Amino acid sequence: MLPPAPVPRWSVAPAPPAPQVAELRRQLNLPRAMCVVLAVRGFGQPNAARSFLRPSLGGMPDPASLADAVPACERMLTAVERGETILVHGDYDVDGIAAAALLTRCLRALGGRVVPFVPHRLRDGYDFGVAGLAAASSAGATLLVTADSGTRAHGAVEEARRASLDVIITDHHTPDRTLPRSFALVNPRREDCSYPNQDLSGTGVVFELARLLGRMTGSEAIGPLPHVELVALATIADLVTLSHHNRVLVRHGLNALQDTGNAGLRALMQMARVRGPVTPGHIGFTLAPRINAAGRVGESRRALDLLLTDDEGEAARLAGALESYNAERKQTEARVLQEALARLAPSYDPGRDFGLVLASRGWHPGVIGIVASRLVDRLHRPTILVSVDGDTARGSARSISGFDILAAIAKGRRHLDRFGGHRQAAGMSLAPERIDAFRASFNEAAERELADRDLRPHLVADAEIRLEEVTEPLVRYLRHMGPHGIGNPRPLFLARGIRLDEPVKTVKGAHLRMRLRDRTGTLDAIGFGMAGRVEPGTLLPGPVDAVFRLKLDNYRGVPLIQAELKGIGPASSRSVTPARAPLESPA
Repeated sequence: MLPPAPVPRWSVAPAPPAPQVAELRRQLNLPRAMCVVLAVRGFGQPNAARSFLRPSLGGMPDPASLADAVPACERMLTAVERGETILVHGDYDVDGIAAAALLTRCLRALGGRVVPFVPHRLRDGYDFGVAGLAAASSAGATLLVTADSGTRAHGAVEEARRASLDVIITDHHTPDRTLPRSFALVNPRREDCSYPNQDLSGTGVVFELARLLGRMTGSEAIGPLPHVELVALATIADLVTLSHHNRVLVRHGLNALQDTGNAGLRALMQMARVRGPVTPGHIGFTLAPRINAAGRVGESRRALDLLLTDDEGEAARLAGALESYNAERKQTEARVLQEALARLAPSYDPGRDFGLVLASRGWHPGVIGIVASRLVDRLHRPTILVSVDGDTARGSARSISGFDILAAIAKGRRHLDRFGGHRQAAGMSLAPERIDAFRASFNEAAERELADRDLRPHLVADAEIRLEEVTEPLVRYLRHMGPHGIGNPRPLFLARGIRLDEPVKTVKGAHLRMRLRDRTGTLDAIGFGMAGRVEPGTLLPGPVDAVFRLKLDNYRGVPLIQAELKGIGPASSRSVTPARAPLESPA
């Protein structure tokens, strides 16, 4: 039987100097609690805080500072001028599909002859390989440009060279010890790259090349923010850090998505009932899973076609296909998760199993990454799920915060045929008979790094707060700290020594609704998924500490402030009970 999910510990970020907070309040005229959050997150100087709250495109880096960006763009423009056929090779996830769509649209806008291609997860496998070469040959392409793929495709690049096919790689995944001998390789993670942001999404890399193409040609067809809504879509879906330039692009991309001219995105939002201002949550939990579902259980090409079509009827038909794929994905995911938990339950030992590798025949390779994420949420251990089919096995890895899963996988590279990815997620292929040896290697690498750690989730509150400070202006001002996501989470507050103002109510058997009170005021709160998961005695009369985020809703036209509980425990405790993982995790 599996142990209960670990109860996370929590702490509060060190309070910034009081004079710094006071100066922020004086110059920016903002509530104290928000000024504390700004200072804690590194924006303690008024000018830095202003720039953060009003992100500007004026600070965007020079795209030409990306290594190989200039020769890559020159070669693409030469192909356009000569009428060469260009194959744009994406990947089967949201980032790869969006990147391929963005580059295809921009090159076509310049007059290029472009054939877009994304591999099929089951038939073609991951990355630029045999299928991409065959597609280029079939199309008669003389130039192949990858999007969100190719950094480790040494063999495919050599095959292309022998076939006199120029290859330009655009990617954001961690390079291997050596780089493929491509015509150009544009990746901000190259050691010799001077571009100041290594954390671009694959679509973000293509976006920078599109900006450079626009600058080099002076073409108004590309514009200053080419298809920036696709950058927002991919950056959030790929769990890329929302800091620096990424946050600027996502903010502008969300605004563009609200009124997008992309017929496919409009149809998808209509199908998924996304209304009102588009948020990162809409992308992570609603739009991206539907696009990803095509690559997981269906035809990824349909998702690419959706982002490329300008025909309203075709867009509606393709959005419907993605909706069906997503329903199938949910069913398949639930089955594999149940089987994985059942397989793990008899033998799991948290004192021995620091890195998990589970394998089975019949697991759909399109959902094992999502299920690995579910297991990470449940057990807080880096996890790899492997799908075995005949004499091949494919794995998908997900990590916990602070653990470089790609480096741990690399320790067992002798057992693998291929692998790639980044610190938090990776993929691999290997022979089934090597799974046990790889499992031992991975667990050994994880134990070496994690054995001395407290392996529980850790909640870090930005600031302590009194309930009288929770006002409508504060919640409205906090919105300017978005968009939120990896690297820029919504502000988290701690209220100490508060009490429950009335009996706690259980909602739909899973959630807790309550009213919090201290000497200064009251606050309505809800804990999603927390029913039955609080420390004994916590919900009885007596002081408690609560960790929460704030949101503002409208109830019959009246603004209503609510706390979204992330943890609650006896006063002065050093651990809290977390809300359960969302029912539908981000793509």
